[in-house]
Amino acid sequence: MSKKRVNRTYRITRYIIYRETLIDYKEHFWTFIGAFVGIGLIAFFQSFFLEKMENVFLIGSFGASSVLVYGAIQSPFAQPRNLIGGHVISALIGVTIYKAMPDIIWLTAPLAVALAIVAMQFTKTLHPPGGATALIAIIGTEKIKVLGYFYIFSPVLTGAVILLVVALIFNNLTKNRFYPSTLRRIRRPESK
Repeated sequence: MSKKRVNRTYRITRYIIYRETLIDYKEHFWTFIGAFVGIGLIAFFQSFFLEKMENVFLIGSFGASSVLVYGAIQSPFAQPRNLIGGHVISALIGVTIYKAMPDIIWLTAPLAVALAIVAMQFTKTLHPPGGATALIAIIGTEKIKVLGYFYIFSPVLTGAVILLVVALIFNNLTKNRFYPSTLRRIRRPESK
């Protein structure tokens, strides 16, 4: 990669990070509300439908997804295709690897994460929390492992859809927030 391209990539990355962190207090409020409601709904459904000791709806990768879909909403990793596709593809890979080699954690854990990343790249659904979703299928509790391929639908798909619906509502309540990012072009066409 040329030095010019590296410098350009670095400048773009700095700008995106700067823009995503330069948010007024109202935007911080909506980030908080979105994340609170999104994770809260998943936890509510878990406590409503499952015994208190079974925490299979609320997986750790949803916390990382919340950072993206409520706090860094313009990031390519936060877009709906990436949120849903990244989690589902990673869950499918994680469960498949676990079923193929259930007792070789030193091989299954890195294999699931590495294959999940490549699959997300290949399908253009890269969502960093997806790596954790694949890993949870390997190292999760026995309750997670017993779910088998049902893990893909619940908690993964169900939770990702809840996060998406809440993001679509709360990220579009103010005039400065647009989610998904393609909505910005529809709501406010750029002037020439």
